[in-house]
Formats: sequence, C-alpha cells, structure tokens
Amino acid sequence: MTGYGKSESQLRGRTLICEVRSLNSKSIDISTRLVASLRGRELDIRAIVAKRVERGKVDLAIYEQSAAGNQPSEVAPLNWDAAAAYAEQYKARFGEVPAEVMAAILRLPDVVKMQEDGTDLTEDEWTAVQAQLNKALDAFVAFRTQEGAALERMFNEKLDAIAELLAQVEPFEQGRVAKIRERLEQNLAQLSAETQAQTDRNRLEQEMIYYLEKLDITEEKVRLRNHIKYFREVMVESLDTQKGHSGSGEGNGVGKKLGFIAQEMGREINTLGSKSNQSEMQIIVVKMKDLLEQIKEQVLNVL
Repeated sequence: MTGYGKSESQLRGRTLICEVRSLNSKSIDISTRLVASLRGRELDIRAIVAKRVERGKVDLAIYEQSAAGNQPSEVAPLNWDAAAAYAEQYKARFGEVPAEVMAAILRLPDVVKMQEDGTDLTEDEWTAVQAQLNKALDAFVAFRTQEGAALERMFNEKLDAIAELLAQVEPFEQGRVAKIRERLEQNLAQLSAETQAQTDRNRLEQEMIYYLEKLDITEEKVRLRNHIKYFREVMVESLDTQKGHSGSGEGNGVGKKLGFIAQEMGREINTLGSKSNQSEMQIIVVKMKDLLEQIKEQVLNVL
C-alpha cells in the first residue's frame, strides 16, 4: 500500500504543488497540509482522497512553491501591535527584552495571524484544484499498480518454490510407509515368544493400518496444491477487476482474501510437519514455512 503521486498547476498566478504519499495500514488514515486558500475545502478534499485510496496511512500536502523552488511561499502575517504590547509588558516587569524572548513572543497564537480559510475560491478555481488533485491521485494509483505487479511476480516465485518443495516430498513418502511397517514388525519380533503367541494378529493389522493412515499426507498435499492454485487465481481476478475499474484505485478486498488463503496453506504445511517422521521431510517443511512467511509479510501490502 505504499505509494506516491505528484502534480503541479497554477492557481492565482502561483505554482500549486500537490503530493500524495502513503504507508501501510489496515484502514485509511488521511492527514492533510493545505494552503490557507484550501482549508475551507478540507472535507471535500478528504472525500476525494478516500474515494480513490481504499487503505493506507495517507499524507496529502498541497502547497505553493516559492521562488526558491522548494518551500511554500505562503507566510502568515504577524500582528505587530500584539507583539509590541507583549514586549512592553515584559520590559515593564523585567527590563530589556532578550532576542530569545522576542522570538517566543512572535510565535504566540494571537501574534501569528492565520490567513482566512479561503472559502472565496471561485467554482472554476475549485474545479481546477480537483483536477490537479485527481491528477496526483492518478500518478499515485499508477505507482501502486507498479508495486502490485512486482508483488505478483514475487508471489508467483514463492508459490513456485513451495510447489517444487512439495514435489520433493514424494520420493521420501513412497518408501516411508514400508519402512514404518518394517520397523513395527522388527519391534514385535523382539518380544518374547509367549507374548507373540498371545498377540491378536488381526487386531494388530487393524491398529497398524489405522496408524499408517494417520501418517498419510496425501490429503494435505492435495489441499496445499489447491490453495496454491486458488492463490494464483485470486491474483489474476484482482488484476482483471482493477482493469475494469480503469485505474480508479477502488480495491476489492483481495488482500484479505489472499491472507486467508495463506493461513490455510500454513495449516496444511504444519500438518505435513507434524506427520513427517523423517528428518529430510522436516527440512523441506521448514523451507516451505520460511517461503510462506515471506508471502504473508507481503500480503499486508495488497489492498
């Protein structure tokens, strides 16, 4: 959900700069820094941003560029009469007014006269400001789209790696059941002849079959493959939805859906680990967990 967009335009003979930045957040949180002429339109500006940006900690700044080129040109006028009155009071009580005290006086709220909120914007001017804001938001959405494409490539790489590791489990699985059965038979052979004679072979076979079925990982492998497939499908559907919105920036909650799928993938991988009684299989499971954690971290960046 990180993003950045910028646009420039002319308003009342001055260069107006609009910048939109965002960081990750589960909900939308908009903070604004506006020139005085736009403060009366803050609610309208917030509504425009909220419509285009679904989630994220958004910092919106609209300021006038100074002649130097990088600082706001707007300077709040000072109420010199109020400043002089404060200085006289200080001088009458303490004597000469030090420079640091005068600097503090010049920062007092009733000394710094804020300009009017700018509700006198004409409709044409407000229309121009909205167009500039939407232009910055277009650049912002395009930035996020590029980030999304990079995330999609990363997700596919991690999913491919998990699928490859899952395929590496199969060779160990083929001989695993036979080895477990052989070990159980060897342990039984070590029992005394009297104990072996008293052993119910039918019941033993039933218990052995039940035990071996509990260690079978076929269902987990099938479900994990299905989750990987569904994860990819949701990503493709998300891209198609964004194209349908024509870059409006309106999300469809795909990030939460991918998060749920990643959780289900984690359940299957954990079950594989609990059923793995071979060190080679457990190493593979650990590698899959590491890849899945990387996916989960980046899913938080998906709208």
